[in-house]
Amino acid sequence: MNPILIEQLSQITEEEQRLLDGASSIDPTIYSDSPAFVIDSHKMLQHGKLIQVRPHTRFIHFPKHTHNYVEMIYMCSGQTTHIIDNSRIVLNTGELLLLNQHATQEILPAGFDDIAVNFIVLPEFFDQTLSMLGSEHNMLRDFIVGCLQSSDSPVSYLHFKVSQVLPVQNLIENLVWTIAHDIQNKRLMNQITMGLLFLQLLNHTDKIETGTNSYEQEILMHVFQYIEEHYRDGELTSLANHLGCEFTWLSKTIKRLTGHTYTDLVQKKRLNQACFLLRSTTLSVTDISLAVGYDNFSYFHRIFRKDVGMSPRSYRVSAGADAAGGIG
Repeated sequence: MNPILIEQLSQITEEEQRLLDGASSIDPTIYSDSPAFVIDSHKMLQHGKLIQVRPHTRFIHFPKHTHNYVEMIYMCSGQTTHIIDNSRIVLNTGELLLLNQHATQEILPAGFDDIAVNFIVLPEFFDQTLSMLGSEHNMLRDFIVGCLQSSDSPVSYLHFKVSQVLPVQNLIENLVWTIAHDIQNKRLMNQITMGLLFLQLLNHTDKIETGTNSYEQEILMHVFQYIEEHYRDGELTSLANHLGCEFTWLSKTIKRLTGHTYTDLVQKKRLNQACFLLRSTTLSVTDISLAVGYDNFSYFHRIFRKDVGMSPRSYRVSAGADAAGGIG
C-alpha cells in the first residue's frame, strides 16, 4: 500500500491515545448502545452514507461482538488475529476478510505497525454496486453476495488470501483512498470500484477460505466454483472425486440444496454464457455453441430456444448486438 496512505492510517486516534494513557478496555458507547454489544451502523456511518472506512483500533483486545452491517477488513500491514464463531483466523498483510452480519467476532490486541482498515457497509450498497455485474449471471457470485447480505446465511466469513494479486491490491487501495478523501463523484466511484473488486475476487475463488457451520454449504460453494471453471466439460464424477464425496450423495445434495440437478446447473451456466457472448462479441453462433461446450449445434439451438424463448440469432438481434458474420 502507498506509504503516504499507510502513514495516514497509522496515526494514533483519540480512542487509541486513551488506551495508551492507561484505559483498560474500549469505550463500548462509541460502537453500540446494545447490552449484547451489537456494533451499530448508525454510530459507525454518517447519515445517508452506505459505506465508510475507519482504522482498526489497536493496543487492546476487542471483545466479542456482532454487527448490523457487513464488515470488510483489509490488512494494510502487519497482521491481526480474529476469533470468528470459535474459528481462529490470522489476517496477514494484503488479505481481506468479509464478515456476514450474524458472525460473532473478537480481535486480539494489535501493535503499532499492525494497520488494518474496517469497511462498514450496509447490505444495500451491494445491490447498487453489483448491478454492474449483471451482464453475465454467475452462480458463485450470487452465492457469495447472498452470504454477505443475508443474516440467515450459514456462512459467517470469507477469507480472501489475495496478497499476491496486484489488481485486488490496487482496487482496495483506491477504495480506501476515495472513501477517506472528500472528492467529487465519490459514491459512484466507490460503487464502481467495489464492483471491479468483486469481479477480481471472483477470478480467484481458489484463494477463499470460508467459515461455515454447514458442511453442505461448503460443498455447495465448491460446486458453484467448479461449474464456473469447468462448465464446458466438467463431469459430476470428476467433481465428486475432487471433493472426496460419494457420487450419489453429491448428486442428491445438489438437487436438495438448489432445486436443480448438476446437469441443470451446468446447462444454465452454458446458456447464460452463450447469451453473454451473443450480446458482447461478433462470434458466430456455431463458434459460441462450441465455446460453451456444445459440439452438437442442432441440440444447442434447440435447448437455447426452449430456455430463452427464441433462437440464438433472434436473441442477438433483440439484444441490439447483431454482428456481421453471425450464423442463425
